[in-house]
Amino acid sequence: MFKTRYPIPGEPPGVLKPRPDAAEHAPVITLIEYDRAHLEEHTITNRDELVSCLDNPRITWINIDGLGDIDVLKTLGSQFNLHPLALEDVLATGQRPKLEQYDGYLFIIAQMLYLNEQKQMCGEQVSMFLGKNFLITLQEEGDFDVFEPVRARIRAANGAIRKQGADYLAYALLDSIVDHYYPVLESIGVSIDQIEDELVDAPKASPVGDLHRYKKTLTQIRRFIWPVRDLINAMLHEETGLVTKGTKVYLRDCYDHTVQLMDLVETYRDVLSGLMELYLSSVGIRTNEIMKVLTVISSIFIPLTFIVGVYGMNFAREVDGKKLPWNMPELYQPWGYVTVMLLMLALAVLQLVYFKRRRWL
Repeated sequence: MFKTRYPIPGEPPGVLKPRPDAAEHAPVITLIEYDRAHLEEHTITNRDELVSCLDNPRITWINIDGLGDIDVLKTLGSQFNLHPLALEDVLATGQRPKLEQYDGYLFIIAQMLYLNEQKQMCGEQVSMFLGKNFLITLQEEGDFDVFEPVRARIRAANGAIRKQGADYLAYALLDSIVDHYYPVLESIGVSIDQIEDELVDAPKASPVGDLHRYKKTLTQIRRFIWPVRDLINAMLHEETGLVTKGTKVYLRDCYDHTVQLMDLVETYRDVLSGLMELYLSSVGIRTNEIMKVLTVISSIFIPLTFIVGVYGMNFAREVDGKKLPWNMPELYQPWGYVTVMLLMLALAVLQLVYFKRRRWL
């Protein structure tokens, strides 16, 4: 689900190297420039056009889908004075969400989660460069992201987004990333409820594999949400002036969402642990029931086996015409067979009655 790429040990820092799958992730650059009264949106085909984005009085949002062309990153670095270490972190996907302060801009990394059309969980790293009047976002893939509601608000001029600065745009994108964690966790919660109902009502197959898979997924989501909370908290307390006081009010609400998400993750993890214990307990109870039945059956047949063994010894009745009276004369009684069978039946019934009264059955 998440592709992690780490630098080669001993490699010099800040060196941009092409990705192995560069041909499959050619970048698509989208430019949105807006203020209260104007909006321009188009796709940039020549990276040299990025020069015109400098010193623009409007809010400039440059979104790059795909990290296959490092020349685009180098152009961004040279024109917007972006640090090579930050650009290196853009390519090294799988980074822990974080906030770093540089001269004139903030560097933000977050992990984006969403459900695709097949309701499967997908995710990728999103990198942001927040300046005074610009915001640059870089994504691994170009097929889908969670920013479309923000684009729709910009186009329709809904809310305060066209009236605020680039810091509010960064908040809106982070808020969209955080809000899209809810459907992912909700889908996991629905699956957990189904497993719980099956375990309580009619357990059929072992749910250990599903429980372990969901627990592993929740652990991974927790690794993303926890640092996002720290990231937003760092934005609330940054002192460079790039995040205004008005935007920090909205960031507090986003911070509350991350706290709620952490509560959901911990709750689901506790439920999974409880379901695992419930399943193991139910398996133990069923095993005990089976062993009890088998023990009762064995207890019934032990005396019956003894009787059959005794009467199956078949000692001789007489030797050289002389009768041997102590060699089980009842073996040769006309009703001996029926008597022994009735005796064994009565013994089995008495044992069942005894077990029932003792509440062993």
